[in-house]
Amino acid sequence: MRIVAVGKRSFVVGFRLAGVTGVEVKTSEEALKEITKMMQNKEVGLILVSDDIGKPIRNKLTAIRTKQAVPLLYEIPAPGGTLEKIEYRDLLKSMLKMA
Repeated sequence: MRIVAVGKRSFVVGFRLAGVTGVEVKTSEEALKEITKMMQNKEVGLILVSDDIGKPIRNKLTAIRTKQAVPLLYEIPAPGGTLEKIEYRDLLKSMLKMA
């Protein structure tokens, strides 16, 4: 299974240097379209989304997570971003409410 990074140029380039496929996007809506396409690809096992792109569409990403367990969809801090504490229990509760 492959890993794919989705985010702005600086985020994606770092992963490409490590051998990870990357998709550069400029907006959150563009990222959502790319992620939706990737969710149909059986070779993709993990999608890493930069938090600056993921934050505006977080509810939509959560809805996607409730419908499909693989590939995993995971937000990580973008370069220069701040680490945000994510309450996984709250995330799980919201996912269960949507299911």
